[in-house]
Order: sequence, then structure tokens, then C-alpha cells
Amino acid sequence: MRILHTMLRVGDLERSIAFYTEVLGMSLLRRKDYPEGRFTLAFVGYGAEAEQAVLELTHNWDTPAYDLGTGYGHIALETDDIVATCEAVRAKGGKVIREPGPMKHGTTVIAFVEDPDGYKIEFIQP
Repeated sequence: MRILHTMLRVGDLERSIAFYTEVLGMSLLRRKDYPEGRFTLAFVGYGAEAEQAVLELTHNWDTPAYDLGTGYGHIALETDDIVATCEAVRAKGGKVIREPGPMKHGTTVIAFVEDPDGYKIEFIQP
């Protein structure tokens, strides 16, 4: 068994695809409209779905926004240069919500950004 994808519900699919592809450098792997169900699925990631876990962005056409709730945590991405990664995100209009630095009660260097729907993405430097 392996993890295939994580699904996020998004309010504006084009804005979300732009964030994950242009700001975080993922590729749009596939996209399909389901007119009878009034939703679209778009899959983004850093490699082929057969080889890596990806994100499924689900856009329900009649729902412009979601409440994130208190159960969701974050998506984690590894980066070799966390400072440069945060600078690149900021330069592309992304929102850095926690600057690079050691994690609380530890030494691992982390940072956080936020996608257009408010989902948190953690950067971790090995």
C-alpha cells in the first residue's frame, strides 16, 4: 500500500491551480469536470501519480469557500534551502506566515506558507 493523494476542497480552482503550480512549482497532472455532479477534480504534484503522492483539488461549483475547521493541520514539503524557498514564494505573491527558523522545542528548521484558501503548507529543511 502507499498514499495516493490528499484531497483539499477549494473555492476558486483556477486560483488554487495557479498557487500550486506557479508559486510552489508543482505540475497540473490531470483535470476533469463532472457536470452532472457540478464539481471538478484537478490533481497537482511534483511527479507522476504512479510514483509519488499528489494533491487532489476538489472544486464544488456551487461552493465559493469553506471553513477549515480545527482538525486540519498542514501539508509538508521538503526543501534544501528554506530561506530561498520562502523568498521565491513571497516574490510570486505567496503568503509566508511563519519565517524560517527552528521548530518550537526542537532544532529542525521549518517555515509555513498559506494557500489562497487558507490551507497551511510547512517547509522543512533536512
